[in-house]
Amino acid sequence: MKDKVCLVTGANRGLGKATAAALAQQGAKVILACRDEQRGETARAEVASAAQNSAVDLMLVDLSQLESIRRFVTAFNDKYPRLDVLINCAAIYKAERAMTADHLETMFATNHLGPFLLTNLLLEKLRTSAPARVLVVSAPSTTPLDFDDLQGEQRFRPLQAFGVTKMCNLLFTYALARRLAGTRVTVNAVFPGLLKSNLMSEAPLALRWLTQLASMPAGKAAAGLVYLASSAEVAGVSGKFFKDGKEIRSNQYSYDRKIQDQLWERSAALAFPTEMAPSGQPAAA
Repeated sequence: MKDKVCLVTGANRGLGKATAAALAQQGAKVILACRDEQRGETARAEVASAAQNSAVDLMLVDLSQLESIRRFVTAFNDKYPRLDVLINCAAIYKAERAMTADHLETMFATNHLGPFLLTNLLLEKLRTSAPARVLVVSAPSTTPLDFDDLQGEQRFRPLQAFGVTKMCNLLFTYALARRLAGTRVTVNAVFPGLLKSNLMSEAPLALRWLTQLASMPAGKAAAGLVYLASSAEVAGVSGKFFKDGKEIRSNQYSYDRKIQDQLWERSAALAFPTEMAPSGQPAAA
């Protein structure tokens, strides 16, 4: 991974930070994409020091804010001539329904639509850097989507809403992999397992206790992401779902191409309401 340019979202703590650190130790140029400048700078300094790698950068982005993502991509493109690996790792869990400045439900915006927009805006950079890899951190969700109430406006149940965003991650991964076939840009989803983190800090106490009891350290889970980001053994593998470096199957619902395309069209309409998609095709195409 020496001198490979790797972008990791949500890299100021937990799995994102551990993944960034492992990539930096392999000599990669690592960009920590974080929302909070102070926490991000602390993480950047710790990662750079531990890896003895000065090519660790911090760039600020709020994945719940569409304009923040656009500004980030503009700044990234100005600063970096290539992108070898994009790891969409950031995620949140909210116990109550909250709205972003774009009038989007916060979990849906942060966990799905933000990565959807970020990845689409970086596609040209990934294509020109090929072979390149995109990883989407997800979970084996079994929650189907209600396209009439995709953001829980009519009925909001936090665990179900979170499950929806993880199903969106899977559907997006498979849809994007199909669209990038033949470009030498691969896209795969990754389930890191249950982790010791504060992701579920707003979940019910019993669920938090059970989760922590069965959780592994973030550093151990990061090894699976780094393997998929770097190993020649998975070069060219795309449109798959992995855990611990091994392919697994997601829920059958996630493989439905009609549902994948329906989500893509809905997401494109939200992310590019009056624009052309980065490929030059209409956003909903």
